[in-house]
This record gives sequence, structure tokens and C-alpha cells, in this order.
Amino acid sequence: MIFPFTAIVGQEEMKIGLIVNVIDPSIGGLLIMGEKGTAKSTAVRSLAELLPELTVVKGCPFNCDPDGILCTDCKETLKTEEHLHRAKKKMRMVELPLGITEDRLIGTLDIEHALKKGEKRFESGILADANRNFLYVDEVNLLEDHIVDLLLDSAAMGINSVEREGVSFTHPAKFILVGTMNPEEGDLRPQLIDRFGLCVQVASIADKEMRMEILRRKALFDAVPENFIMSWLDEQKILAEKIIDAQSAINNIAVPDTVLEKIVTVTAPLNLDGHRADIVIMKASRALAAFRGQDSITAENIREAARLALPHRMKRLPFETTDSEKEKLASLLQEIMP
Repeated sequence: MIFPFTAIVGQEEMKIGLIVNVIDPSIGGLLIMGEKGTAKSTAVRSLAELLPELTVVKGCPFNCDPDGILCTDCKETLKTEEHLHRAKKKMRMVELPLGITEDRLIGTLDIEHALKKGEKRFESGILADANRNFLYVDEVNLLEDHIVDLLLDSAAMGINSVEREGVSFTHPAKFILVGTMNPEEGDLRPQLIDRFGLCVQVASIADKEMRMEILRRKALFDAVPENFIMSWLDEQKILAEKIIDAQSAINNIAVPDTVLEKIVTVTAPLNLDGHRADIVIMKASRALAAFRGQDSITAENIREAARLALPHRMKRLPFETTDSEKEKLASLLQEIMP
């Protein structure tokens, strides 16, 4: 029994950051900074449960899309049988543990089996499980650098390729990357933190009424989870339909030069590294417009996207806190786009 996504109290920035990544996975995932116990993993798991089933190649351990990029095995099956059997599968959250090895992440080839039998045997890793799912990395700032590099490279390319002694195996590795971290326990390297499309900061809710509502809902869910889930079924269906409609509509939303000019007007004064921030704001703005049921991108869409795409990319002065960064960004957005 999974707690309903729409029943989560507060944390609106985190929820919208996850939703826009589902609408357009090329945005690049979400980095969540902040305290433990703020519904981070609950939100990811419950959003995966909310979404419709995926169409996959039947029996494929990599969840290959029959109409998309195929793994080595599915390509060979298609070549010999000329068709692929289809099945339905729920999207889910795959967790990446700290201390993971490179082989456990990307998988390994059994060379001895290949030499003896003349057949490829690939022992899949976490990236295989994560394909077309959420990949959740708790305390991503504590992962070893080379593991983070492999993770982000796979996320960017959408393919995992393993080669050993002239034998190779590839499979799709398209996943929505969600990383969490407590900045007090250490930072991510700047070039790594920039690879996360969006970033939000979460904290415990201070409002008494909202905290009481969290307790009420948790008590009801723990007592009779089936009844609690049924009571939120209508809201869940409405949100699922909005997301599905947005996925269908997003490519119909134009990105004219007037929108591009507003985006670069925001990013140009910030002395950012590279152009990834501009691209993410453009994609997130369009996803937000689609989610809101709009035909075009508005200034408010751009402002909201900038608040999600820029805080972790802005250069921080010595002793400057993340809260002061947010205030600086809010002031800048108000000045540039009143």
C-alpha cells in the first residue's frame, strides 16, 4: 500500500519538480536538498504508482519500449522472429544504495560463458532496473565521484554500454534521476550538481494546522490504508489525467523568440557556466504550460521554471547560505520580469 501522491501535505515545489520531469524526462531529473523526514522518497514512490502502466517487451529485464531503443537481446529477437511480444508494467522507484560498485551499477559480462558457449550472458545492474523508472539516490553527495560520473553519463545518453574482451552488450537506460542531499554533509562538485535539471529545497513544515493535517492523514492511512487510498482516488485520477494530457500536448506548444529572449534576459546577468540552465528553463517552462493546460508559455511559467532551474547553478559567495541565494534570485526575477 503506497501513500497517495495527492494526499501529501505541502512540499509543492518538490511535487511540481517531479511532475514536470515526468512530462518531459529530458529536463534532467531533480535534486532535493534538505532535511530527512520531509516525504522525499514517499513523493517519488507515490508518483510512480499514480502513473499509467508502461508498454514493454514481454520478458525483457530492461523494460525495453517495443517502439523505442532496444537492448542487444531484443534486437536479436526482433531480427530472428520479426516481431516483439508486448506487455504492461507499472512504473516504479529503484533505489541506488551508497557504497555501490561499478559492476553492480552498470552490470557485467560473463566472459567465461561467452568463450565456452559462444553466447553473450549479461548480468544486469541497477541501471537496467532503472530504465523507464525513477532512479532514487539518497545522499547523492556521499557517492564516490566515479559512480556519480557513470550515473550522470548514462542519464544524459540514455544508453548503458558494457564492453569486455571484445564482447559488448547495450541496453536503454532512460530514467528520471532523483537525488537527495543534506548540504551540511558536503557539497556535490559544481560540474555534477549542474547536471541535475532542477533543484528544490525542502524543510519541515512549521504551520501548526498543516502539521496536524499530516498527522491526521498518516493516522488514517496506517489504520485502514485501503479506505484512505479510496478516499483520494478521484484526486489521483484527475492528476494522472492532467499529466497524461500534458505529455500529449507538450510538443504542440511553440517556443517563439519572445520566450527565448525572456529566458536569456534572466540567465545572462548571472554569469552561469555553460548553457544548460537556459535549455532546462525552456523545457521546464513548456512542461509547466502543458501541465497548466495552456496553449503558450507565459512569463509566470518562465519565472517558475527559473526558480527550479537556477538556485543550484548560481555562484555562491563565501559564507552565503542557500536561503540568501533564493532571496537574490527572487529579487532578480522580480526586477527583470515584474
